[in-house]
Amino acid sequence: MNLTEQVLRVLDEALALHGRATAFDRDTPLLGALPELDSMAVLALITGLENHFGIAFSDEDLSGAVFATVGSLCDLVEQALARQDT
Repeated sequence: MNLTEQVLRVLDEALALHGRATAFDRDTPLLGALPELDSMAVLALITGLENHFGIAFSDEDLSGAVFATVGSLCDLVEQALARQDT
């Protein structure tokens, strides 16, 4: 399972999308496009990603732009994983 698939699985679980996220790709808009992605869901998503990947995001990592698309969310995870490896 690649990184995007893993992010989509966490997204699906955190937002209770019941499998809808499996049809998403890197260009799928998130923030403002998914009514399920409210402020509480953002927290659940962040926590889910941190737990799944064993990473931690700093406050500087997180902005609205990170949640714009599936791709931008995957990029956030990739950057956090790369920092962890150094």
